[in-house]
Amino acid sequence: MTTNLYTPITAGAPTTTVVCAKPCILSGITINKTTASAIIEIYDNTVASGALVGTITMPATLLASQVSLDYHDVYLAKGLTIKTTTAQDITVSYRVSA
Repeated sequence: MTTNLYTPITAGAPTTTVVCAKPCILSGITINKTTASAIIEIYDNTVASGALVGTITMPATLLASQVSLDYHDVYLAKGLTIKTTTAQDITVSYRVSA
């Protein structure tokens, strides 16, 4: 059985958040409030280094105030860590085996 989970990341400054410290499946990331030129890095690890899954870079001129990104069930063998370069309001959706 799998459990659907989410982790909100609301930070007023750059931050690194360990979303899941064991194998999990990334479902999606919702950027609740976009920030111009923001960078969000996604790692298959319990720290912000090693296997970089992806980098989300927001444009300098924002086209939307909210963005949802579907990651189509990406398996992460070590865990899930999110690193941001600016203040962010995002929600990370993922699943783990119970």
